[in-house]
Amino acid sequence: MSDEPKPKPEPQAQPEPQPKPQPGSPDQGGAAPEPPAAVVFEAEEETGRPRRTGWRRAVPTWRMVLGGFITVVLLGIGAFFLGYSLVQIPPANALAVKQANVYLYADGTEIARDGEVNRENVGLAQISKDAQHAVLAAEDRDFYTESAVDPKAMLRAAWNTATGKGRQSGSTITQQYVKNYYLGQEQTVTRKVKEFFIAIKLDRSQPKDEILEGYLNTSYFGRNAYGIQAAAQAYYGVKARDLDPARAAYLAALVNAPSQYDVVAHPENKPAATARWNYVLDGMVTKGWLSPSQRAGMKFPMPKEATAPTGMSGQRGYIVRAVKDYLAKNKILDEDQLDTGGYRITTTLQKSKQDAFVKAVDDQLMSRLDKKNHEVDTYVRAGGAAIDPKTGELVALYGGIDYVQQYTNNATRRDFQVGSIFKPFVFTAAVQNVSQTRDGRLITPNTYYDGTNKRPVEGWNGFYDPENEDQRSYGDITVREATDKSVNAVYAQMAVDVGCEKVKDTAVALGLPADTPSLTPTPSIALGAANASVVDMAQAYATLANHGKHSPYTMIKKITKDGTDTVELPRRTESQQIGRQAADTTTAILRSVVQNGTATAAQAAGRPAAGKTGTAEEDTAAWFAGYTPDLATVVSVMGQDPVTAHHKSLYGAMGLDRVNGGGPPAQIWAQFTRDALKNKPVTDFDLQLQPGADQVQEPPSAPTETPGTHDGDEEDHGDTDTGEQDTQGQGHDQGQTGGQTTEGTTGDTTEGTTGDTGGTPPTGDTGSDTGGTPPADSSTGGTPGGNNGGQGNDGGSTSAGTPGDGGTAAGLFTGRKSS
Repeated sequence: MSDEPKPKPEPQAQPEPQPKPQPGSPDQGGAAPEPPAAVVFEAEEETGRPRRTGWRRAVPTWRMVLGGFITVVLLGIGAFFLGYSLVQIPPANALAVKQANVYLYADGTEIARDGEVNRENVGLAQISKDAQHAVLAAEDRDFYTESAVDPKAMLRAAWNTATGKGRQSGSTITQQYVKNYYLGQEQTVTRKVKEFFIAIKLDRSQPKDEILEGYLNTSYFGRNAYGIQAAAQAYYGVKARDLDPARAAYLAALVNAPSQYDVVAHPENKPAATARWNYVLDGMVTKGWLSPSQRAGMKFPMPKEATAPTGMSGQRGYIVRAVKDYLAKNKILDEDQLDTGGYRITTTLQKSKQDAFVKAVDDQLMSRLDKKNHEVDTYVRAGGAAIDPKTGELVALYGGIDYVQQYTNNATRRDFQVGSIFKPFVFTAAVQNVSQTRDGRLITPNTYYDGTNKRPVEGWNGFYDPENEDQRSYGDITVREATDKSVNAVYAQMAVDVGCEKVKDTAVALGLPADTPSLTPTPSIALGAANASVVDMAQAYATLANHGKHSPYTMIKKITKDGTDTVELPRRTESQQIGRQAADTTTAILRSVVQNGTATAAQAAGRPAAGKTGTAEEDTAAWFAGYTPDLATVVSVMGQDPVTAHHKSLYGAMGLDRVNGGGPPAQIWAQFTRDALKNKPVTDFDLQLQPGADQVQEPPSAPTETPGTHDGDEEDHGDTDTGEQDTQGQGHDQGQTGGQTTEGTTGDTTEGTTGDTGGTPPTGDTGSDTGGTPPADSSTGGTPGGNNGGQGNDGGSTSAGTPGDGGTAAGLFTGRKSS
């Protein structure tokens, strides 16, 4: 046994005391205890912030928002610099090399070409300061102080366009100049992007004065005038350096809508043009470019009649203008698209019929004028339109004596009353709605009415007592005879019996535009107070000729672009707008007008014909609207001062005491219809008449009730436009004060007598051709105010009676301008 000391055993680690199991611990079969608080603190220390739980997880943190914003900004900056570097200023888009547009007759014969650029570039020093300031006031008032682009204006314009507040560009003058000079008129995102970057580069490389000069030389002002110099000459016959504030403001207003704001071509748009003109002048005052005292004394500067290139002389210019307006109205092509050139437009116009129309007007009207010795003969103008009832195609259009001499298209203008050629629509509405007289008799061609002169209209809450032609009283008279003689008292009462609203609805169904000026549902609607165009009325009469079937008229057969691409035309559908019996029974009574009434001159066509004459108040216009089974044509002879553009009476024109619808208009119609259909077999009307139309009725035995005693229970007699009182026509038109407008005084009754047959008026209507002094004060007084009548669902013919036949709504144009 060794005596070395034995090593001591190392002490063993004592196991740490384990906590006794607690109730509910796993050892005891219970739930696990929550981790100690220290563990939670440790997790928070790792992330630096508490965890997001629940709905907060879906909300971006401020760090995420900031990061996203910075990313978008960086991407935007990168895209901007990329676009800025990639988009270069291109060569000028020279308008001088653009293609012309070609307009063709239906057979392919060329009518005209347009597209020649009328422009003369001038320096800024050759443009008056007033003209410069006017354009700035109209288009970009902060041009000299702001950048080349205005993002806020662009966003505002985009928003207004998207929300239906009107199409707006939001472009600055610099951007518009880039579009005009370097790019084009197409409305694409690519073009807008290029325009944006080129404008910025241009603003950095060119002085503002150079940009303004370029803009003034490239802007389009209408009348084929490119640039301020051409515009000054086209509208006022002066140079750009001589433009004063008033004229400069009008030219500046044109830039916004050249076609619409030309108040000579479109007199009906003068209120809108005047409003834009005032906007420009007010902007000049706001910017200190015009003193308030100068502004206060300014009057609207009426532009002169347009002159046109010889290529647009004769009827060519009228046709081209009508085609452009038709394409724009029907959203086929607008002026900007046509301006690119290269279009080949085939119209529905037939050359033989077009030539026949021109010859008829020359033979029956223009050759009878003595402009050197009689001032009134210088006022004479004519308009005409012919439509094929079966196809709805416009086959001939007469716009005036010469587009170079008279710029306004007399076939499409809407500022003359149609007069008594509206009356047939009242009868059509009566048949369509199975209307009755006040005493319960069905209205047919043989229904008797009281034709007493100035008989107050019964059945509406207003007072209206229209005069008959020459203040003649007829007593009890049938509808047929009242139509032959165009008796105002009968038709004003009939309109109330039918319901004035129904009469209006019928006219619209036949083809009259719903927005026709002065087409108001009052008793005077029957006498032709509406200002419809010749084409409008031809369309409505074509519906009557087609037994009540209507399709919107067309004047375009085909359009191609650059020889290949066909432009799609809107689809046209035919529908039965009014019943055949209503249309055909109207045709029957209009045949009587030609055979026995005021339109006997129309018999010279040598074909079965139906029609109605009419004369506007104070003899400012005379109309004839008529049709055969194959052709519906309307002719109007109008009076307008060539200098002031005021409507003028035609008393004494062509050596006649009066110019009535049965005179030159019916004579023109007869010659044109005969020549236009000379190679077509003669066909008669195939009519299906209203039941009872052929039955003779007895005149009412008892006198009609006195005005104001009606009980108001008629279905139509509730629309009392009380107070609107359109004395003699439309109450809202100026000049209609009760009793002074001679609704029918302008020679209606004898409308066909003036030179038609050269003798006494047919059916005993004495004197209206030969004379009757112009009824300046004998208008049908009374103020029609109430528009009686429930709504009708049928159409009515646009052209049915004319004021000259029974009188038109008098007073409407007394002292009015033709604008």
